[in-house]
Amino acid sequence: MSTAPLAPYPALRLRRLRQAEWIRGLVRETVLTPADLIWSLVVHDGADDELPVASMPGAPRLSVRRAAEAARRARALGIPCIAVFPFIDGARKDATGSSAADPDGLVCRAVKAMKDAAPEVGVLCDVALDPFTDHGHDGLIHRGRITNDPTVERLVEQALVQAQAGCDILAPSDMMDGRVGALRGALEAAGLQDVMIMSYAAKYASAFYGPYREAIGSGTLGAGPDANPADKKTYQMDPGNSDEALREVALDIAEGADMVMVKPGMPYLDILRRVHEAFALPTFAFQVSGEYAMIMAAAGHGWIAEDRAILESLQAFKRAGAAGTLTYFAPRVAEMLG
Repeated sequence: MSTAPLAPYPALRLRRLRQAEWIRGLVRETVLTPADLIWSLVVHDGADDELPVASMPGAPRLSVRRAAEAARRARALGIPCIAVFPFIDGARKDATGSSAADPDGLVCRAVKAMKDAAPEVGVLCDVALDPFTDHGHDGLIHRGRITNDPTVERLVEQALVQAQAGCDILAPSDMMDGRVGALRGALEAAGLQDVMIMSYAAKYASAFYGPYREAIGSGTLGAGPDANPADKKTYQMDPGNSDEALREVALDIAEGADMVMVKPGMPYLDILRRVHEAFALPTFAFQVSGEYAMIMAAAGHGWIAEDRAILESLQAFKRAGAAGTLTYFAPRVAEMLG
């Protein structure tokens, strides 16, 4: 960015360009549109069209039928893509997340229904085991440790059935080493070379995921030396690290990622900016459940202006360099933007 010399006051009065909406709009540097949004939603397998999530008012779990309707709504609103996350019945969960690879499972049926309803709308699938495991971890556990390579093998099985169901973008969120390369190799071998990969390349071990875990029913993690690890810090990134994020992103790009993601969003705008400037690759942000819940809770108490806060938060991601943002607010924002 060039820094031309500035005229001194009063020759230069910067408020001249702020005095009316027409001029503010004319000189605005960052403009948010529905095309910048990926609608994040949770699907469930029950008969009810919607099931409320207490910590996420306005973002209920949707039935497969309602997810298909959401795809048509996204098309009408100009939202280009929907990210699907499943709420799996506890009876279908086990230690290895075996139902993640079921071609007739909830995710695959939701993908097919959405693509049938609105084929022009992209569908992104989360590749991770935490919705499907009875322990709530993203990986397989052996003697109290998350195992990397056996987890990657299960993730490849999961990703292939999602891609065969019609998923356009696979988004591995597990943070296992080497999973992007394994997914890309498996897609090529299966003749699915057009399926894109958006890697959760810099995903932090954050406190902002709590409402999402309620939404998908993954619950709290177990603890104990011979049981489940008490948290996800051995595979998700340390919030204190920034340079490490660049290494993670570089590895995923080298393994075949088409796009990368930073998660969470607002607390990691500095990471988003660094990644965007370092790699010039489409970089996305995820406005996670905790961010959504905080805005809704504060607005519910009348402490902030709800619509303005939502728009401002999403504009921040684009200003920081995001090509787009995954957000539960997507349909509301698209309607606000007209």
